[in-house]
Amino acid sequence: MDLGLRDRVALVAAASRGLGRAIAEELAAEGASLVICARGAPALEEARASIARTGASVHAIVADVSEYTGVHHAVDAAIERFGRVDVLVTNAGGPPSGPFDAHDWATWQRAVDLTLRSAVELTRLVLPGMKERRWGRIINVTSIAAKQPVDGLMLSNSIRAAVTGMARTLASEIATFGITVNNILPGYTRTERVTELNAATAAREGVPVEQVDQRIAAQIPMRRLGEPREFAALAAFLASERATYITGQSIAVDGGWIRALM
Repeated sequence: MDLGLRDRVALVAAASRGLGRAIAEELAAEGASLVICARGAPALEEARASIARTGASVHAIVADVSEYTGVHHAVDAAIERFGRVDVLVTNAGGPPSGPFDAHDWATWQRAVDLTLRSAVELTRLVLPGMKERRWGRIINVTSIAAKQPVDGLMLSNSIRAAVTGMARTLASEIATFGITVNNILPGYTRTERVTELNAATAAREGVPVEQVDQRIAAQIPMRRLGEPREFAALAAFLASERATYITGQSIAVDGGWIRALM
């Protein structure tokens, strides 16, 4: 299937590892030109070099999207290099785990900046160009926690719900410009982030991490964790010409973990 992404320009945040990198690789395979950003230079350069070896045009920029200067830096680099951004993938490392009592307001504020403000500001900067060209794709990587809260993830449960509300409202506001806005909700996927969360849960409960891994797999109807490439396939489709009539949606890639009807 030709997704119509050849010569489109995509900006993918937090793309040095995990889901962001998998999305960048999938978009590159479909012929898109890429700008990828992340905080850590060594991992980001390794990702850039690996993707570039496939023949893709990919530019890497070190940027912390939890800070406005980092957001601006990433978007400016994309426009300077390619002249535009057609596809925006907002993504960031998740906020710390823990119950309500574990987080003071400073921690909440950092989580807001990382998870909500990064998505808002990235969108704000690329949206005028998308409106002018009357074409665009905005894809927010959120979490299953936005539909079904996960125990011990007070910050993620709360703030990813705010991203969902922002995206759904924006989707209606800009639909007539040919721009779609969708959220993708990763379930338990084999990434560094899930490994870290499972280790934190094991430490909190005083049990082996293998026990936590097994307990999570048992909750998933497919009885296994997802792979990043399985998640990235949906991102590529939503970024494509084929997904023109899909907007305002929050779609889980979770092996059936969410039990809700909608």
